[in-house]
Amino acid sequence: MNKIVKSDAEWRAQLSDEEYHVTRRHATERAWTGRYASNKDPGVYHCICCDAPLFDSDTKFESGTGWPSFWQPIADEAVGTTVDRKFFMVRTEVHCARCEAHLGHVFEDGPAPTGLRYCMNSAALNLKDK
Repeated sequence: MNKIVKSDAEWRAQLSDEEYHVTRRHATERAWTGRYASNKDPGVYHCICCDAPLFDSDTKFESGTGWPSFWQPIADEAVGTTVDRKFFMVRTEVHCARCEAHLGHVFEDGPAPTGLRYCMNSAALNLKDK
């Protein structure tokens, strides 16, 4: 996969303020405010920054958290993870493997078959038809 690298000015010009703060500054949108929190439309969720496919709607589930949640990425190599120690917690941050955009966090309280909950920010995603 070819990495996408842009300057801060290029990201700011491409993204809305919210998309920029979430994806490039590791912010989190408020629960239940994102356009995909309750969305049930079929398709593939792509990275808002680089258009890489990240999650299939077939793996989306209602987690009750207020953020779109998936039990697995579209491919293992689509996302990467890092340890996030902000806010006096230790969490696993999820980012786009192609452009390093912050997507959200993954938790070990999801449904079968993986037991994982990829809790993503709607501002980091763009749903496209399959």
